[in-house]
Amino acid sequence: MALSLLAAEPGMVFIPGGEFLRGRSHPLPDDGLKWQPTLLKDDRPAKRIHVDPFYLDEHEVTNEAYLRFLEATGRERPFHWLDGELPAGGEKHPVVNVNWFEATAYCESLGKRLPTEAEWERAARGMAEGAKFPWGEEEPDKGVQAHFNVLDGPRPVCRFPRNTFGLCDMAGNVWEWCFDRYDRLYYERSPGKNPRGPDEGMYRMLRGGSWADVAKYLTCAYRSYARPREQSPNIGFRCARSFPPSR
Repeated sequence: MALSLLAAEPGMVFIPGGEFLRGRSHPLPDDGLKWQPTLLKDDRPAKRIHVDPFYLDEHEVTNEAYLRFLEATGRERPFHWLDGELPAGGEKHPVVNVNWFEATAYCESLGKRLPTEAEWERAARGMAEGAKFPWGEEEPDKGVQAHFNVLDGPRPVCRFPRNTFGLCDMAGNVWEWCFDRYDRLYYERSPGKNPRGPDEGMYRMLRGGSWADVAKYLTCAYRSYARPREQSPNIGFRCARSFPPSR
């Protein structure tokens, strides 16, 4: 395939299509308990699904990129920006306190979209089939693989090693909005090709864990969710684009 067809734009990474093992294949301590119903079941069963090729931003959308969008559209600035000004020294930090609708509008302004939950997990896993974390099975150390379990907020993007697809911060820093609605039992009945989540639901999906979370929330399979109008200091996003690009 010609390289020109694989290039979406600077700052995006081509994610090849194909099958991968989606869902949690590693055990949890509670799995041996005889709880009824089974706890923490929403990332099971693990099964092979197919996603078409797509592009994904190499890192979370930064404050400086989001500011350009706000200046072009006149939209309201994040409430924690004092006097509407981007925090000094925060240009390369991921933008936070942006809800699902605002994140969607940003992506659409660039001819992009939010990734589906399946696309996000495909991208996070890289070439590590069934691995627990984007880098493999090794439990993370602070300041080595990811930014997590701290009290002082996110850090500039791409300060940690990229995964095998060349993506930054697929674990930690900030949670990332995905397109899908949430359903606790969705994995039991989802289609095997390009799942896009249930048609109805109160919540939208979040993936990847954040600066405020412990390691168990940083796994490739962990699913979280929030109301789409939620604005949080530990929620950001990155954009996807379908392949081939529409423009």
